[in-house]
Amino acid sequence: MSAIASKPTLTLRLCDPRGFCAGVDRAIQIVVLALKKYGAPVYVRHEIVHNRYVVDGLRDMGAVFVKELDEIPDDGQPVVFSAHGVPKSVPAAAAERAMLYLDATCPLVSKVHKQAILHVKRGRHVILIGHRGHPEVIGTMGQLQPGTVSLIETVDDVAAFDPADPAALGFVTQTTLSLDDTAAIVAALQAKFPQMVAPSSESICYATTNRQEAVKASAPGSDLFLIVGAPNSSNSKRLVEVAERAGSTRGVLVQGPQDIPFDVLGTKDCVVGMSAGASAPEVLVDAIITALKERFTVSIELVQTAEENENFPVMRTLRDVPLTGADMAFVNGEG
Repeated sequence: MSAIASKPTLTLRLCDPRGFCAGVDRAIQIVVLALKKYGAPVYVRHEIVHNRYVVDGLRDMGAVFVKELDEIPDDGQPVVFSAHGVPKSVPAAAAERAMLYLDATCPLVSKVHKQAILHVKRGRHVILIGHRGHPEVIGTMGQLQPGTVSLIETVDDVAAFDPADPAALGFVTQTTLSLDDTAAIVAALQAKFPQMVAPSSESICYATTNRQEAVKASAPGSDLFLIVGAPNSSNSKRLVEVAERAGSTRGVLVQGPQDIPFDVLGTKDCVVGMSAGASAPEVLVDAIITALKERFTVSIELVQTAEENENFPVMRTLRDVPLTGADMAFVNGEG
């Protein structure tokens, strides 16, 4: 019997959509274009997106990642703000130093900022549903004056929340939350505060929604569900939770082939689901499939639940900068 024939069979349910969303693609493109236009270094405040492969690749091109603006010398080189968004104080500080800054905040995050600001303008106290300490939450809360916004993380937080005026509340959410968890929190808030006003449109972004729905469709009956993403990626961690709730025996967050728990699969025939968080490049998905094929006879079933055609253009100052084929492959997560 040949070595190939002796391999156990692995049915891989591959989710579509998966991986890079339009906001991540735009943010990475801004850094690459800035490097082309202004040369190295280009400073980036915090990780441009939550993925080590992407960050390391940009660092190799000449990007310098910093935690705060005071780490950047006055050398005239640009600084890019990450896709997660920043408090208003950050661009204000950059302007005070006459720094050239490029804001790579995802347009859908910016939309949440505007919705929160609108609540305040209309006399409402803002409830932000999200995870404490996440850069997006810090950025959203930083759009508002202290005392005008409260963070709610769980249903238990709703029970403890005692606003000054229960009749003047409006909510928004972090864009990368679990749809089911958020629905439960919103339901609890609406039951306690029936006059609370919702945002004018859904805060959880299309990419988060689409990836969670694809995982839900793929998970039932799977022996293992692999989510390609970083440990600090909120949307990736939510996909692991969604997979297990939807019927997968086990969900695992993996950054690359080295993290595949082959001991869980053993040497028997099995069904594995796979998706990738919105900041995870397709090149990592390909590498994991290659690693699986080394141990299993793999058949791939594409589970498509939506089509994504969104495109967020970069700022005008960068639109005329040419990119090579290799640049575009990196921007698209393919190399």
